[in-house]
Amino acid sequence: MHAIITVVGRDTVGILAKVSALCAKHNVNILEVTQSILQDMFCMIMLADVSACNVPFTALADEAEALGKELGLSINAMHEDIFNSMHRI
Repeated sequence: MHAIITVVGRDTVGILAKVSALCAKHNVNILEVTQSILQDMFCMIMLADVSACNVPFTALADEAEALGKELGLSINAMHEDIFNSMHRI
């Protein structure tokens, strides 16, 4: 099972490291990462394999959202099927 993790907010040191640490903590494998910095805005999309995640996916999504609030960012984790359905015409 794959998930899409998005991160948007003001650029600061360590964003990628903190999101990656959250994934590692829950045995989530990051398959692909793309990121851009537009002036001082940080934007990142991760494709992650959550099939070996050691917590329910909803708990991972809630923890990612809480990390985002702590860092002043918007962090969302969404199951790949839902992401694909939202972006299908």
